[in-house]
Amino acid sequence: MRFLTLFILSFNFSFSQEINAKLVISKISEKVYVYTTYNEYNGTLFPANGMYVLTEKGTILIDTPWDTTQFQILLDSINIKHKSDVVTCISSHSHDDRTAGLEFYTQKGIKTYSSFQTYNLCLVNKEKVAENYFVSDTTFQFGETKIQTYYPGKGHTEDNIVIWLEKEKILFGGCFVKSIENDNIGNIADADIKAWPKSIENLQNKFPNMEIVIPGHFKWSDAKSLKHTLKIIKNYNKTQRKLLRQTKTEVKK
Repeated sequence: MRFLTLFILSFNFSFSQEINAKLVISKISEKVYVYTTYNEYNGTLFPANGMYVLTEKGTILIDTPWDTTQFQILLDSINIKHKSDVVTCISSHSHDDRTAGLEFYTQKGIKTYSSFQTYNLCLVNKEKVAENYFVSDTTFQFGETKIQTYYPGKGHTEDNIVIWLEKEKILFGGCFVKSIENDNIGNIADADIKAWPKSIENLQNKFPNMEIVIPGHFKWSDAKSLKHTLKIIKNYNKTQRKLLRQTKTEVKK
């Protein structure tokens, strides 16, 4: 009997660890939480951050889980933890670590949104598409809570937007912003490296009082993550120029 009890306890612990490994929820403030899911990228398990905001009108989801097995689990977790249902989901750009669950959530009766740019790119690239779109920077009002979208310009993608919570001074930067925990520029298949620094400057000027900045991947911090992103871009450009010089030298030989 003692062995059976220990086995059951061990199984339950292992099961909970497995769930926690697939979905991690972190408290940022009384009403703002970051959720992290994981997927494989270049042969490595890679974290992706989304966010949700508790309002008197329901919970607002920013981006969807990257891991398709976590779409419903995230909804259930929010309901159990906060006694709140997700009513709206806003995606920050067209890559699948932001949009994978849009169709699922639309079918659940959740209002899904993206920018018009993102909507079109999702159609072109055959990614999941939001049910609704907005054509310019938009402020959503949910009771007393305001959630503002802002397009700073091209960067990680041509369509990347950020989400601003004025009251909490929290910015969800998504993949437009790189974590201070990571020095790699990451996926730049759809990036505009030349435009990115100016877009960061636009963002810094738009919201000069940021206190917490949530990147799309890895650890979050304060506004210094924007400076860190600029440093990563600068280092990338420096490396590319060096490689170009080496190539030209080898051609001359």
